[in-house]
Amino acid sequence: MSERTPHRKPATFKLDDPGVVVIDPDDASRPARGTIHVTPEADPALLPVPLEAPMVPARRGFRWGTLFWAATGGLILLGLGLGVTRLIEDLFARSEGLGFIGLGFAAAAALAFVVVVAREALGLARLATIEKLHLRASAVLANDDRAESRAIVGDLIKLAHQNPHLARARATLQNHADDIIDGADMIRLAERELMTPLDQEARRLVSSAAQRVSIVTAVSPRALIDVLFVFAASLRLIRQLARLYGGRPGALGMIALMRHVIAHVAITGGMAASDSLVQQVLGHGLAAKLSQRLGEGVLNGLLTARLGLAAIDVTRPLPFTALPRPVLTDLAKDLLRKRGGEE
Repeated sequence: MSERTPHRKPATFKLDDPGVVVIDPDDASRPARGTIHVTPEADPALLPVPLEAPMVPARRGFRWGTLFWAATGGLILLGLGLGVTRLIEDLFARSEGLGFIGLGFAAAAALAFVVVVAREALGLARLATIEKLHLRASAVLANDDRAESRAIVGDLIKLAHQNPHLARARATLQNHADDIIDGADMIRLAERELMTPLDQEARRLVSSAAQRVSIVTAVSPRALIDVLFVFAASLRLIRQLARLYGGRPGALGMIALMRHVIAHVAITGGMAASDSLVQQVLGHGLAAKLSQRLGEGVLNGLLTARLGLAAIDVTRPLPFTALPRPVLTDLAKDLLRKRGGEE
């Protein structure tokens, strides 16, 4: 016969009573008799999560959207090819000279199309390489992998081999390739040597673009002109920054860069930060001295500068560790100083 613990009748007590003992569920020792035992229950929020938690299953099956766009593109290409073939045949039917001229134009167009496609593919591959370098460098800063840091530095030297302004920096890094330097320190050394002149030029480009946008949008008579100019200036700035840091984006590359830059601005909350900055800077007596159009121009310039800072983060092959990250406050001071000098 097993001895059963008798059930205790419900009772009230205070936790600060000396007869109340709080015991741990994992504690094997038993307190003395005549005391009230309280065993707290585990908090559901602190319960251990199983290692193999069920995850959302990946979507499988045939991609009808991919098939649709592939089939549509194939039909368009077949239609264009058939139209060009019929045109050349008609030209040969009219005159042999016109036929050869049309055939030459078709061959030149086909050659140009192949070159454009190849350049777009190379540009996308180069942008992907820069993005992977950024991720690899961030990983080395976390795990201090010495061998991987040397591989990253070698890829950075290959990426910057066509820039004559980085010749001294490349030579310095090559001289330190065999030195006993930790992985994270090697990445910081590469950043100081390679990124210092590029960051200075990038800040100048962003500041110049912000000043141009500020001036043009302050004096333009139409809102449509403002929108078109800001859009064109933003595209030009992103392309310049990408080429500065080693990228060569084409049309598809610019679309990808714009998507990444806008996503970066949305994630970091840059527009809201720019708005609050304008309120702080212009709110201390300076707003009364500025006209409404001039204030709008300053705001557009600051938003362009914020977009340029996001483009630097996206196109830069190394994260900011050894060098200070450019901030919007400094660019805003430069912009306001420029506008104050013009006034």
